[in-house]
Amino acid sequence: MAHKPIRLPPLKVLRVHDPKRRAEPHCVAVMSTVLACWASAGYNAAGCAAVENQLRACMDGPKPTPPGASTVNYHLARMKKHVTSRGKET
Repeated sequence: MAHKPIRLPPLKVLRVHDPKRRAEPHCVAVMSTVLACWASAGYNAAGCAAVENQLRACMDGPKPTPPGASTVNYHLARMKKHVTSRGKET
């Protein structure tokens, strides 16, 4: 007895993630730590010197290379005709 093919419900959008979503800028976490330190201990607090040095090192260091573009949405778009039903599109 032959197996029947599995029919999936129709999909409006077949995407994994938004390709235009921007990555978080580097050094933001260290900068927020510096600002929190200054807010709690004052602007010229000696206790914030280590965190300030971390921020300087992060800002002076090389920028991280951006990740390559993902091709998963391209391949999903190619395969959509095999996943959606042949009937009425909504």
